[in-house]
Amino acid sequence: MVSPHAPNEAFRQLRGARSAAEFAAAVRRAAREIGEQVSCDARYIGRVESGEIRCPNYAYERVFRHMFPGCEPEDMGFVPREVVRGRGSRSERSGGSAPSDRSDQPKESDVLRRAFMTGSTAAAVAAASLGAAAPAASLVRAPRRAGEAEASAVEQAVRRIRLLDDRHGADGLYRRATRPLRLAYELLDAGTRRQSVADRLQAGAGELSLSVGWLAHDSGRFADARSHYAEALATARVAGDAALEAHAFCNTAFLARDAGRPREAVRAAQAAQGAARGLPSARLMSLLALREAGGWAGLGDRAACEAALLRARTLFGRGPGDADPEWMSFFGEAELEGLEAQCRSALGDWRRAAVHARRAVDLQDAHFARNTALFTAQLAGDLARAGAPDAAAAAGERALDLLADVRSARIRAMLAATAGLLGGRYGGSPSVASFLERHAAD
Repeated sequence: MVSPHAPNEAFRQLRGARSAAEFAAAVRRAAREIGEQVSCDARYIGRVESGEIRCPNYAYERVFRHMFPGCEPEDMGFVPREVVRGRGSRSERSGGSAPSDRSDQPKESDVLRRAFMTGSTAAAVAAASLGAAAPAASLVRAPRRAGEAEASAVEQAVRRIRLLDDRHGADGLYRRATRPLRLAYELLDAGTRRQSVADRLQAGAGELSLSVGWLAHDSGRFADARSHYAEALATARVAGDAALEAHAFCNTAFLARDAGRPREAVRAAQAAQGAARGLPSARLMSLLALREAGGWAGLGDRAACEAALLRARTLFGRGPGDADPEWMSFFGEAELEGLEAQCRSALGDWRRAAVHARRAVDLQDAHFARNTALFTAQLAGDLARAGAPDAAAAAGERALDLLADVRSARIRAMLAATAGLLGGRYGGSPSVASFLERHAAD
């Protein structure tokens, strides 16, 4: 803890060797990952480190907790909120941001409660995405014209659903997420007087359809996922939105691979690359090349898969850019390794697959709990097939630990396959027996 206006040395240490501007950029990226909006710049970082800002507002606190898991605000050198609440200058309370970003901002639950008292469609979309008790759909009528508030509500719903999926997986979220999706398309049908709002609603509804489709995909509802992805693609085509079209084809390719239609996966991934060709994002093209590689691996075409993997790594090596889509926050080095592990596994290269899966687990950000569980389950399966039963059982048990907080039918199916393999070949091993017992009881 620091005294008033004493330098915040703890926060300065968290910045490390990065410049204030570089660290501010990292804060903004972290905010986007969890659906927050903060106007962080080098000046704000300087005010924190000088001790001028003694306590961050709620939005910044959530971002800093995401950046530094396990650290409390006091560990970062901040004064407890109750010490500064209602005291000091307005600039100290606000942290230098807009009035809506004040440190005495009500908590999310209070904001949602007041929003629902209005009974607006925008409030219904926002609260439905947060799992709040929304009014019955029949009582919520789309406005004659949609505006900025409605467009923002749809965008926030997308961010919130993605955040919940990253942390907890798709099971249990899918049914709830269909409500804001239905309302988003009602808003789109209501029309708007401003083209900028219409464009945001088109993009937001399409992205929300993809997010809901992904929840269906990951929870094993492939037919529902295919329908949602097709709806998003139609929205993209009507709007002439190349970025949304690329995203829709990307998800379609992923679904086709998982559904056992590898040739369709290749075609969809190639269509995605065609749609994204004019977009200045090497990271997006890298992910799309990986989607294509997954299709080739499913077809058993090693040469084509290797070529796509090489292209993906080359593009990834060009680094992130300002034009990278917001939905790609999950795509870092861990995801690159994990997707290559899946390709190697499909080709039968179990040992190489296990190497990449282990890297994916080691590199994964703690925020992406679902993906950590996914790649741990991938590692368990690859080790089992590579003839390393004890290591496979250990990875399987770690995956079961992670599934205490993550609900994903896809991951559970992977572990079930691993359990079946280990039980049939190595059931006499004590470590394998322990895993099988836990898996059966889970």
